[in-house]
Amino acid sequence: MSLHTPPDFDALVRGGACLDYLGLAPFLRASIAGADLRQASQHMLHLLDEDSGNADLLMNLAIAMQCLNQKDLGLAFQAEALSLRQTYTLPASRLPARLRLLVLVTQGSIQSNTPLECLLEQSDIELVFHYVTPADALLAAVPAHDILFVGISDSDANRPLLQALQGALQDWPRPVLNSPRYLHHTGRDSASRLLQGVPRLLAPQTQRVSRQQLQDVASGRATIAQVLADCDFPIIVRPLTSQAGADLQKIDSAADIAPYLAGLQEDAFFTAPFIDYRDAQGHFKKIRIALIGGEAFVCHMAVSENWMIHYVNAGMYAESWKRVEEARFMQEFPHFVEKHRVALDTISQRMQLDYLVMDCAETAAGDLLLFEIDHGGVVHAMDVESLFPYKNAHIAKAKNAFCELLYGLLPPAGAPTMSGHSSKVIA
Repeated sequence: MSLHTPPDFDALVRGGACLDYLGLAPFLRASIAGADLRQASQHMLHLLDEDSGNADLLMNLAIAMQCLNQKDLGLAFQAEALSLRQTYTLPASRLPARLRLLVLVTQGSIQSNTPLECLLEQSDIELVFHYVTPADALLAAVPAHDILFVGISDSDANRPLLQALQGALQDWPRPVLNSPRYLHHTGRDSASRLLQGVPRLLAPQTQRVSRQQLQDVASGRATIAQVLADCDFPIIVRPLTSQAGADLQKIDSAADIAPYLAGLQEDAFFTAPFIDYRDAQGHFKKIRIALIGGEAFVCHMAVSENWMIHYVNAGMYAESWKRVEEARFMQEFPHFVEKHRVALDTISQRMQLDYLVMDCAETAAGDLLLFEIDHGGVVHAMDVESLFPYKNAHIAKAKNAFCELLYGLLPPAGAPTMSGHSSKVIA
């Protein structure tokens, strides 16, 4: 067990709490702190032998296995859980609950849906995760709720479901956040098209290409400019289904394409021009920002010597000077927002979504460089406080802003509750 393992994690699992749905938050918190999730998973597997029909336990195992990078096994547990039940509830941490938020989610990896349980830890909001498929996208029966949030990430696979949900939610009797009508805006190629022409914002033109097109460039049958309009090397390439930087690579010349493709089976890829965003000291800094009701909140800044940054492998835990840099940036974030006010406001206006998470950077020239924008990024206050004493106060601002957004949507006292729409409600 790590020195920083949350003291209540083993008790949480071994004490039987895992027989109820836990959501991603406690597993992510334990993983960040270095807890041995293998032991916890083994304990849950033993419990499953005694209670094989426990859907909550199965869903907890689905999350734990994915945190252990056993995605296929995790998805198998998830499928088994969903064959038993579609709805999973996280009670409010602070009682009485002020509202009940229904989050529409769908089957898939932990990156496939918005992890609101991480943002809303220790809140007075009850979260109800309801899994939907195209077959039940008409939402003929859903749990009672005060507000509905569409937490399904945009993808080619999910687009038919999101399109079907548009009609179902058009005249919904409760407020709807992140309408499926606009979620396609978050697609990598869609976002880059939508955000062109914004002053001081660089949204590199992202294009879809086939394996054959890339092979043509590699063999000399085509030039990069012929395949990718107005683009030259270096470029970055990733499979269409890539998440969290999986199989993302910088390609410096046609000679680099064949070795890259050799290790992959995919037939379609996203490509974009590579933009060098090193600062004057030669460091790369990737910023995560939450846009909540159009207002920007800083979540973290990772500092690395490598252009492809993930917070967990950027050396933020090992190198104190990087944490000093992050603390300074977070403290000065209001100045950053004012500097990029036009770009941030335009992003919110064009995306037309209530809650977004964007990964970005600032170039040496002072432009805002957008990497990715969607509603699936994790926003949390789970880093070890002794190492990151500055971070929780900033995340609390984002959390409070999201809660206030929800509170402001509650109906006036005395208005009919969702139970007044019995055709739409399940117990």
